[in-house]
Amino acid sequence: MRIFDLSGEVAVVIGATGALGGAIAEGLAEAGAAVAVVGRNEERGRARVSAIESRGGKAAFFSADAVRRESLHAAHEAIVKTLGAPTILVNAAGGNDPKVTVVGDNTFDKIPLDAWRANFDLNLVGGVLLPCQEFGAAMAERGKGSIINIASVSAHLPLSRVVSYSAAKAAVLNLTMFLAREWAPKGVRVNSITPGFFPAEQNRKLLFKDDGSPTDRTRSIWAHTPMNRFGEAHELVGAAVFLASPKASSFVTGTDIRVDGGFLCQTI
Repeated sequence: MRIFDLSGEVAVVIGATGALGGAIAEGLAEAGAAVAVVGRNEERGRARVSAIESRGGKAAFFSADAVRRESLHAAHEAIVKTLGAPTILVNAAGGNDPKVTVVGDNTFDKIPLDAWRANFDLNLVGGVLLPCQEFGAAMAERGKGSIINIASVSAHLPLSRVVSYSAAKAAVLNLTMFLAREWAPKGVRVNSITPGFFPAEQNRKLLFKDDGSPTDRTRSIWAHTPMNRFGEAHELVGAAVFLASPKASSFVTGTDIRVDGGFLCQTI
């Protein structure tokens, strides 16, 4: 029995235009799934599709704004017509609004409410709630599916500076467990992956100076990570394929898998 074979599955990866979501999309395709690359940036989305197809995979790009239910609904209808009914949903959209970064003169009491709400809209509402309402509910009606939400180490322990991002990601973990309990009787498994520190566009300025050298924050992260390095996007693929597989993780729901190089197990 090939327990990691995703042949016949249709995977929707929201945020596949980004580095982490894109790596997961490519990994699911290599495991045999037909992949719907969903995002707002068409150029990056089509490039991701080309990368998947160049390796013999099947994929198509669908434009959607995750914080707008009607946009997700239109994409859902197009995906069903093009690839078939989704059986896997990966919620990889997210990010941190720099206006909510608590550093220097930008103290906690000066956080603009609209920026705080924007972070929750992106990471919780568009990151999990609306996609699950659109795609997850349909899976529950069909009695089959796997949902994978992307959390963060900051969901477990709040990180300095990114206060609203941490709070939103903590809510992602809570909602993941709620949905796992809610939809288990209907054949839908809901889990999450907690990445450690993976350099991406949204955090690059915090991690590297203009000349490419590491910032003090990066040195602090490495010192707190037993593996003493950042993660690479492809290192998330194994956990995603495991959670997506109806054979490999058939009795796994409400679980969070940490891919963090040991960050959360180190104290002093």
